[in-house]
Amino acid sequence: MASTAASPAFCAIPKISTTTNRASTSATRLLLKTPLRSLGFAGAAADPILAHHVATKLRSFKSSSAKPLRGVASMAKKSVGDLTAADLKGKKVFVRADLNVPLDDNQNITDDTRIRAAVPTIKHLISNGAKVILSSHLGRPKGVTPKFSLGPLVPRLSQLLGVSVVKADDCIGPEVEKLVTSLSEGDVLLLENVRFYKEEEKNDPEFAKKLASLADIYVNDAFGTAHRAHASTEGVTKFLKPSVAGFLLQKELDYLVGAISNPKRPFAAIVGGSKVSSKIGVIESLLEKCDILLLGGGMIFTFYKAQGLSVGSSLVEEDKLDLATTLIEKAKAKGVSLLLPSDVVVADKFAPDADSKIVPASGIPDGWMGLDIGPDSIKTFNDALETTKTVIWNGPMGVFEFDKFAVGTEAVAKKLAELSGKGVTTIIGGGDSVAAVEKVGVADVMSHISTGGGASLELLEGKELPGVLALEEAVPVAV
Repeated sequence: MASTAASPAFCAIPKISTTTNRASTSATRLLLKTPLRSLGFAGAAADPILAHHVATKLRSFKSSSAKPLRGVASMAKKSVGDLTAADLKGKKVFVRADLNVPLDDNQNITDDTRIRAAVPTIKHLISNGAKVILSSHLGRPKGVTPKFSLGPLVPRLSQLLGVSVVKADDCIGPEVEKLVTSLSEGDVLLLENVRFYKEEEKNDPEFAKKLASLADIYVNDAFGTAHRAHASTEGVTKFLKPSVAGFLLQKELDYLVGAISNPKRPFAAIVGGSKVSSKIGVIESLLEKCDILLLGGGMIFTFYKAQGLSVGSSLVEEDKLDLATTLIEKAKAKGVSLLLPSDVVVADKFAPDADSKIVPASGIPDGWMGLDIGPDSIKTFNDALETTKTVIWNGPMGVFEFDKFAVGTEAVAKKLAELSGKGVTTIIGGGDSVAAVEKVGVADVMSHISTGGGASLELLEGKELPGVLALEEAVPVAV
């Protein structure tokens, strides 16, 4: 669970158990452990090769017995990999990427993950003789804001692409048009922050038309903004054909829709976060598909209170107590094994140097708040995960920003890294979980790490993303 300075009560993670299973060594280890439903393999997991088209995978899902997530059928989109060299050579291609990277006070990039993620699509276009017009946003500017200029990205982008990237001072207008006209095959032009114009987020048709007028083809590779209908993600598709998915967007769909809709089983989901309200849709959607659901983060205290336990000064959403009970009952009805932490690391205040101790989930003292899961919970979670073939993780297990309360989150990250090495499909579903695996240094061994925060959540909830829906459908292939 992430922390915020504004929420000093933003606490962590407990778990309870009314029944035990044969793996349990403690009567308090599991709060809710319903029998696993019959475990079988529902089909192959997502192909890790980037060029494997999501359309093909989704067609195979359709023929399987697995029940698809809502919106899956609409996610089979045409990919940049479907375009031939003849389609691309000499063409101006407008690429909407997500280069929204963090910068320090000296405008130095502190994490280039998103830039590196955009490279495969751009290199593919360059190698096929396209003229690339690259668009992105950075931060949340209110009008033209120098500190949110994309200028600082040019050196790293040029280095990774192996070409000298040219930077425009605007994203539309006569000067930009001149730069586009001067492009040769294999050149890359980086437009200025598209959000310098308020028309971008308003999805203004005229603004979208001006952006589209720069190019012949549209490629959306910005998964992180695909859940928003903006001019550069949705509006331009009305003026540019073909409009297709980039390799990164394709890979996100491949895993977040593909591997979850038709997972290798047993399939476990790990969901954390500070509030139940922020993860309702994700939990409900995953309950339709998973065999094991591990819950952590501050949201757990709402589940505890709903079960009549004392939670000390931990964060509780009083208006979600009935919901917590409903989700518990839903898990039982569906035969999903729902695990909540059996012990908690509690602290006397929300601070990195707080006094702390380990207590059972049923014994949180008054005035104390949970900031991490305890050792018994870590063992139980690890034992459950050891049985899996597919795991998705969204949300840390404690206040991992504080080293003292990062043990549970780091243990999950290390366990998933270990499982990945054994061939388990491990998916990090965006947000703070990405920061956690980066911090532990195991990001590179995971099967897939999502680049989207809000987009990942919405896709996991089964929602359709405007930036994806606007792209051309994959060409049906007889099977």
